Amino acid sequence: MYPRQGIVNSISLKEGKEKFVEQAKLIRRYGAAVIVMAFDEVGQADTRERKIEICTNAYNILVNEVGFPPEDVIFDPNIFAVATGIDEHNNYAVDFIEAVADIKRDLPHAMVSGGVSNVSFSFRGNNYVREAIHAVFLYHCFKNGMDMGIVNAGQLEVYDNVPEKLRIAVEDVVLNRHPDATENLLELAEEYRENSVGSQDDGAAQEWRSWPVQKRLEHALVKGITEFIVEDTEEARANASKPLEVIEGPLMDGMNVVGDLFGEGKMFLPQVVKSARVMKQAVAYLEPYINAEKQAGQSNGKILLATVKGDVHDIGKNIVGVVLQCNNYEIIDLGVMVPCEKILKVAKEENVDIIGLSGLITPSLDEMVHVAKEMERLGFDLPLMIGGATTSKAHTAVKIEQNYSEPVVYVNNASRAVGVCTSLLSNELKPAFVEKLDLDYERVREQHARKRPKSKPVTLEKARANRVDIDWKGYTPPQPKTIEPVVIKDMDISVLRQYIDWTPFFMTWSLMGKFPAILEHEEVGEEAKRLYQDANEFLDKIEADGIIKASGMCQLFPANSNGDDIEVYADESRTEVIKTLQHLRQQTEKPKGFNYCLSDYVAPKSSGKSDWIGAFAVTGGIGERELADKYKAEGDDYNAIMIQAVADRLAEAFAEYLHQEVRTKHWVMRLMSNWITMI
Repeated sequence: MYPRQGIVNSISLKEGKEKFVEQAKLIRRYGAAVIVMAFDEVGQADTRERKIEICTNAYNILVNEVGFPPEDVIFDPNIFAVATGIDEHNNYAVDFIEAVADIKRDLPHAMVSGGVSNVSFSFRGNNYVREAIHAVFLYHCFKNGMDMGIVNAGQLEVYDNVPEKLRIAVEDVVLNRHPDATENLLELAEEYRENSVGSQDDGAAQEWRSWPVQKRLEHALVKGITEFIVEDTEEARANASKPLEVIEGPLMDGMNVVGDLFGEGKMFLPQVVKSARVMKQAVAYLEPYINAEKQAGQSNGKILLATVKGDVHDIGKNIVGVVLQCNNYEIIDLGVMVPCEKILKVAKEENVDIIGLSGLITPSLDEMVHVAKEMERLGFDLPLMIGGATTSKAHTAVKIEQNYSEPVVYVNNASRAVGVCTSLLSNELKPAFVEKLDLDYERVREQHARKRPKSKPVTLEKARANRVDIDWKGYTPPQPKTIEPVVIKDMDISVLRQYIDWTPFFMTWSLMGKFPAILEHEEVGEEAKRLYQDANEFLDKIEADGIIKASGMCQLFPANSNGDDIEVYADESRTEVIKTLQHLRQQTEKPKGFNYCLSDYVAPKSSGKSDWIGAFAVTGGIGERELADKYKAEGDDYNAIMIQAVADRLAEAFAEYLHQEVRTKHWVMRLMSNWITMI
């Protein structure tokens, strides 16, 4: 799967093979991945054997007949409720868990997902027990290779934090270990009916304060609690022979727990970032004592991260850095817009172990290729990690990896970065990891080479002959009220808030779902609400105190098209061309449509009609960088990332606002009612 690739949910064989193939071909045509339910004409698969039978049949049809890439196939082998009181249902969880292992072993590269809340449906109304069941069930599913699941990250307890008595009872049910498992859990469940995992009354919530300081520090790290971190760190320092022992002892022990839980899917990104905030505050408190004794700790490795030249996006890179720091890697973050020369110079000076490149925009892909070529030319022997929204395994394998002799690894999310770095820096793990990586890339390159264009190419002359047919004689473009620059300084944040699209904000934090429905979603709603509240508190502060500002400008220019080009003029006399914008025309066969070019929608020079085009620039983050740096200096990565995510939403909101202002006030596009769908 590739960044921003669609996933179709879902298809199955319940209407027969013919319908299944028809749907699969359509999905394949649009380049989407697909979720396949374990359902055929006989019915839903409710046993391990039926799950494997249906999934194997569907896999063979998709991969061998339709030509579907196996890595784009996601099976949902059906999660059913356990502990229903019906004996036939007792093995449902075991059947799913074992089917996951079968699919991962027998159906290469296919992935497995499932709706986790189904397994606990018998205990609806008792969230404490339901969430414990989810934690236990997911723990065993992920051990067997499950790739993803639909869960409420905000209400999912850490497996190891489920009370032992309850965990054993839940495990008895989930793994169907004895006939009385359901009855035992039902009796025990009454003790927890008024609670929810992770939330206790005030007395119980403070019980951990009576624990030994080492356990208190670990608890604070796992739970992201900053309230007592300074006093607990001081207590640990006072008891240690030297301050560095506190970092290398209880603090790193706690962060190792966080890293393990995150890697195993038992903790989620917002929780990890909050854990990192606790760790950094503790380390910041200890630093003066450490510096006084001139001690130095030992990290798992030194990693250089940079957003490549030409790209200003770094939220994803920052999150990767936080996750790696949680796992005791030293991070050198060069920031954004970093030229190749600086990346390689600092890598040598700092003697780093790995270089990680990030980018969000398409030109970043070419810059990454350039960095790889330069590393090869200069004889670097460091692994290279590639990540960012526009990157993909295919681009890495086809365009980047072949230009550099050392390992080049595509890292598609923050959780994978830790495992990749561990493998690359381990003498024992690296050979097998690199061998598997090489085989995977070779397969990807072979698949890429076999790809055929979705439609036949046509000559440029034929494409131009099939341009959009617009009756310019019957239409006169509306005239703008002004062609002078329109500048908006210190934009009212309260206005921009009304234009915010919140869905991408949650995606930044790896919570998928559309706003506002995500706030009430059974699986991710609670965590989404917490993030939404934190973001709006930041917006309140921005609005009240002006801690960051938004500004923008736009201008309309006289213009006409000239073939596939657009000529932009200095003034309304249209005698001086100040810029020629060259555009590409679609050059594939279009039996039922036009070969479009952007210039088609600007009045041709030959029509004698005056037309205009606009340009704009906005920012929602004047002061954001300084504020984020301040939070980072204070060890508060959570708020550093939060302010970046909020500023990103303000910039997009400003663009939406300015677009509306132009088409309703400065250049009244509502007159173009027949073209309204094109705006």
